[in-house]
Amino acid sequence: MTAPSELETSASQALETQAKNSSSDGLSPESTPVEVAEDVADYDDELPDEVEMSLFDHLEELRLRIFYALIAVVVGAIVCFAMVRPIVRLLEVPAQGVKFLQLAPGEFFFVSIKVAGYCGILLAAPVILYQVVAFVLPGLTRKERRLLGPIVFGSSILFVAGLAFAYIALIPAALNFFISYGADVVEQSWSIEKYFDFVLLLMLSTGLAFQVPIIQALLGLLGIVSSQQMISGWKFVLLASAIVGAVLTPSTDPLTQSLLGGAMVMLYFGGIGLVKLLGK
Repeated sequence: MTAPSELETSASQALETQAKNSSSDGLSPESTPVEVAEDVADYDDELPDEVEMSLFDHLEELRLRIFYALIAVVVGAIVCFAMVRPIVRLLEVPAQGVKFLQLAPGEFFFVSIKVAGYCGILLAAPVILYQVVAFVLPGLTRKERRLLGPIVFGSSILFVAGLAFAYIALIPAALNFFISYGADVVEQSWSIEKYFDFVLLLMLSTGLAFQVPIIQALLGLLGIVSSQQMISGWKFVLLASAIVGAVLTPSTDPLTQSLLGGAMVMLYFGGIGLVKLLGK
């Protein structure tokens, strides 16, 4: 018998290495494309950080997450309260030419607390989002985790865009309507508390309304609603946008409601385009 040549030895070693790599990946050398696809699907549906926890452990973790989020909100509110006067002046900009009155003792003080609270929540939003993600992350599969980052990022961007849209477009339009309507009859002197209730609620509701494309993307990715079904229901969306615009806006003027409703319709059709880009 002759000794095997170096070429034969190298070939046999390469085959052994390939077989080991295939077995380490969970695939046999004879795996069919269907089996490979099934293995990939099983891998995506796995829970990589699955931990057995009792109901009490889940409630305890939830309590801690809420506690940390509340601490962040309190710290953010304290920081905002320390600089509340510049924030108040910034929010008063859309109401040019209007005189604000303090109609009760301590009214501006309580308005300052309210403004600091809203701004504190906005300032603590990254910490709140982190606590929410950290709580739900162990229960998400690998496929769901890949969607989590873009969804959180897109939702944050749209919320900030909603705040900017309300500050730049909705609030000035509503205030101009109210001022011009009674300019020749009454002098424009407003309660500072009522004004900030109007401004803060309108900005918050607009930021929430701008989450429509994110909801559409989730429905499309989960296979609940397709882009064609969204297009076919455009008439119901027009009606729903009008109702939501009337409910979310704190004022009763048709201009503000129309602006918010129109923005929601545009966001809805933008969400349809996003779902189409996702191939759903």
